[in-house]
Amino acid sequence: MNSVFEHNSIPGSLELAYLGDAVYDLYVRRELVKKGGRVQKMHREAISRVCARAQSEALGRIEADLTEVEAGVVRRARNAHQNPPKNADPADYHRATALEALIGYLYYTDPDRMDRLLKKALCQDTLEDKHEK
Repeated sequence: MNSVFEHNSIPGSLELAYLGDAVYDLYVRRELVKKGGRVQKMHREAISRVCARAQSEALGRIEADLTEVEAGVVRRARNAHQNPPKNADPADYHRATALEALIGYLYYTDPDRMDRLLKKALCQDTLEDKHEK
């Protein structure tokens, strides 16, 4: 595999999660804007989709579909040393970081796969149905 990274190695788990956090948030907001509606309602829905608990659940919906390499990215990020906020469940926070790292990794290596996994992770139909209520 040819590396897309300048230093020819995969960035650290928390670096990938840093990128994945932004990509995930943008993806959620893009899907909400596609459906239209009041901005305040879209904002509340976005917040409910990007919290640690929701991201942990999203990871659960795609874990069985991950390749060995992707599962390794998830495992390393989940086990990375970090201090969760006091208001977050530590297990959910670590799993959310793992999902964000996976998204960051796929953003660089396989954007089409990232898109397919995000659609499944976010249960696209649920995102649309909840937004329409």
